[in-house]
Amino acid sequence: MPAASLLRLLLRSNPSQIFQPKAFLSHLQPRPPPPAAAVFCEQVVSEAIFLNLRCRRWHDLDRLSPAITDCLVRRVILRCRQSPQLALDFFRWSEENRQQRRLPPVCLGTHCAVIHVLIAARMFDESLQLMKRLMQQGGIAPLDLLASLGHVHSNCWSDLAVYDALVRACTQIGASGDAYSVIRMLKCKGIRVSIHSWNNLLNCILMLRQEGVEFWTMYEEMLASDCAENVKSFNLAVLALCREFRLLEAFSVFSRMMKKGIPPNVFTFNILIDGCCRKGNIDFAFELFNQLGCLSGLNVEPNCVTLNSIVNGFCKARNSAMGERFMREKLSSFGIEPDLKTYSTLVDGFAREGKLDEALRLFVEMLDSGMVPNTTVYNSLLTGFFKQGYVEDAWSLLLDMANDHASPDHFTCSILVDGCLRNGLVKEAFRILEKIREENLIRDPVSHNVLINHLCKHLKLKGTKRVLANMITCGLAPDIFTYSTLIDGYCKDNRVDEALQIYDAMVKDERKPNLVTYNTIIDGFCKEDSVEIARLVMDEMRRDGLPLDVLTYNMLVNAYCSKGKADEAFALCIQMRRKGIMGNESTYNVLINFLCKAGLFQQAKELLKEMFDRGLHPDQITYTILMTWFRRNFNANDVIELHDFMVLRGVIPDEYTYNTVVSPLLMSEKIHTKNSLCSGRMKNHEEIVKLTEEEEELFTEARTLLRSCNFSEKMIDTEQKQ
Repeated sequence: MPAASLLRLLLRSNPSQIFQPKAFLSHLQPRPPPPAAAVFCEQVVSEAIFLNLRCRRWHDLDRLSPAITDCLVRRVILRCRQSPQLALDFFRWSEENRQQRRLPPVCLGTHCAVIHVLIAARMFDESLQLMKRLMQQGGIAPLDLLASLGHVHSNCWSDLAVYDALVRACTQIGASGDAYSVIRMLKCKGIRVSIHSWNNLLNCILMLRQEGVEFWTMYEEMLASDCAENVKSFNLAVLALCREFRLLEAFSVFSRMMKKGIPPNVFTFNILIDGCCRKGNIDFAFELFNQLGCLSGLNVEPNCVTLNSIVNGFCKARNSAMGERFMREKLSSFGIEPDLKTYSTLVDGFAREGKLDEALRLFVEMLDSGMVPNTTVYNSLLTGFFKQGYVEDAWSLLLDMANDHASPDHFTCSILVDGCLRNGLVKEAFRILEKIREENLIRDPVSHNVLINHLCKHLKLKGTKRVLANMITCGLAPDIFTYSTLIDGYCKDNRVDEALQIYDAMVKDERKPNLVTYNTIIDGFCKEDSVEIARLVMDEMRRDGLPLDVLTYNMLVNAYCSKGKADEAFALCIQMRRKGIMGNESTYNVLINFLCKAGLFQQAKELLKEMFDRGLHPDQITYTILMTWFRRNFNANDVIELHDFMVLRGVIPDEYTYNTVVSPLLMSEKIHTKNSLCSGRMKNHEEIVKLTEEEEELFTEARTLLRSCNFSEKMIDTEQKQ
């Protein structure tokens, strides 16, 4: 029967059944059974559609379109399950046809039917695309999609892989929470969640940088569900531990993996090697690389990623020359050619070390090998040129960058602004900022923050308002760094009230202040002699659960000491220790200076001894404080004795203090080198640091002599006699 005649027959039979619109999820609502005539009509149309599909007669299908309902589309799709591509083509035709006729879209149940058919045929990419479109464009909640997939499941002869695909679709759009909701619902329904679903969820959490408590909570739940871990599960656990710098635990997981008989793959070794390099254990990474074949039973060979990780480790350790040597030796022996990443890493490493000649040599080598340098390579060279003051070379390189069609990115813009400011070209920095704004290259506040930071450091706070206005014009909102920099600038300019106004604006903008912000405010109050208000700010930090650091305590200790409040200062030190925060050199310098000022020299010497006992290294400030006060209150021999005591323990004297305090005493007392480290020949700092062989021997003799005489007790006895 011709299609046109069939259509007229159907329209006479029951047109209301043919053109009845279907809503999303309508298949879930109970409906009365259709009349027998309607069922017959649907069967006839279904047969006609199927015959036309087999012959790919799409024009004949167009004539049947008024009679094609959601139910018919679903029936035809299920009938075509042995020809999944044909089912998908018909589904797409149905969507386009409905759109042209301005009808409601194909219902959710029909979507689920085609998804089941595609999953059964292992056409995962197409099914994932449909699921993601339903969730992102159709606004379908993942749990509603799960319910519909479950409802259609019994009619599709599909398998449980459809649920794995739904979890994967959620993770591919970054919806880790929705993926977990689907997993939890499946568990509630008694449906076993496969290891593939768990792996996709854990991988999504890592990709979204949500590792930490959330990752390990999910990981433990996976283990509790008796899922058999595979190599990907172990790799994800190793990656999470390496990101948290828990290297020993990462190797413990690796060991557990080997004991379970799961062979590691190249990704496992790449993760571990990269983790070692990131933590600075380049030697261990190198050893692991050499043992890779043995540990894998000769089943794994390093790839370019493995080698690039070690090259990157050497460059991060400021040993780019060794990184290049490794590249030359190992890449050739394994038959792997260096790629763009290899050269990019080495160029950046040499540029950071200030070895621009080496960086440019590798840059030329890249060009000669036919590689096209990307924006990252140019950014590394630009940074190096500006840092060494080669401004003209930087502009020339920028021109080459344009000629090579390497488009500047927002990092390039920040480098240009920072480079101009670094070389005193403030007006040029403003011009560059304006130009990149006109070319719509600004994607984040970094370029503006660089300029604001420069202006705040030089206390040119009026200029910051102009930069802020430029930011708002670009549609950018100030970030935490912007606010913190402005607060620091106003505090340094003794305009604490205005700094607090910026702080209030920051809170209203829902930017949570961090430790740097609070420390800046505390420093401002301390310098304004409002130490009690600064203490209140510290208490607020503690209430907000923000961890305090040694810098926070040092500022308050210094402020209390400046006001002569010894009890409060030392009480803070005790509190600091109870919190597990150990004082640093700055803490001791403040307290030693305070004790010397109060005439408590015995206690100051005890603090100095405590510094050495704790493994802290007194610096030039410590040396200057003690030398200055001892010169005023003790005789020449005691001053020289203290000087020797500190120098013998590795303290490098301040040159000015040595020349103005110690050297005149040596000259006046005519102390010779035979019984003391400090000879008349040692008139400046360089002679103290660069000891000759003869003085090295004297150094050893002096140290032995001082140990036998118990030098510290001798100092105490001298003070008591005075």
